[in-house]
Amino acid sequence: MDIHAARLELHTERLWLHNGHEGLAEALCDFHVRNRAHLQAWDPPTPADFYTVARQAERIQLAIANFNDGSGLRYWLAPLHDPGRVIGSVHINQVSRGAFHSAMLGYSLDASLQGQGLMHEALVATINEAFSPRFNLHRLQAAYQPANVRSAAVLERLGFEQEGLARDYLYINGAWRDHCITALRNPAFFRPSTW
Repeated sequence: MDIHAARLELHTERLWLHNGHEGLAEALCDFHVRNRAHLQAWDPPTPADFYTVARQAERIQLAIANFNDGSGLRYWLAPLHDPGRVIGSVHINQVSRGAFHSAMLGYSLDASLQGQGLMHEALVATINEAFSPRFNLHRLQAAYQPANVRSAAVLERLGFEQEGLARDYLYINGAWRDHCITALRNPAFFRPSTW
């Protein structure tokens, strides 16, 4: 079994999660432009050309390459009733195999759609895929700023456990920011045949 072979798309009650395609760059650029102020408080600095279709096309190609080689999973979120619109993303990166079988989890959602349970819905589907026999991660780590009560609540609802506070963890919005470190372990993890 190829444990890197994650599903290219996932469906939930209200969302289509997919790993992208070359025609998505304009919709992705639109997502970032309309959410620039909202995401600035939570995301690391971006290069000057980040808010261009060309840069977003490069990001999509990189995400597809990472997906294909098993080093990361990025799903772009679209409403089922409007599949051409990007409303967020969920990404699993820094995938480490060997004795670790762990990765980092990140996510973002359109400011206008907060508080509707959409991110919880997307994260349940993504975590199920990451912990499935297809991808077989043992552990997911997620970090959030203490002031980000929405992230704290969604992670707690998903069963992530607090592991500590990382001081000056990421440079965000003009300063080094502390982050709460949380993790979720896969109770169905199976020992790879190469062990």
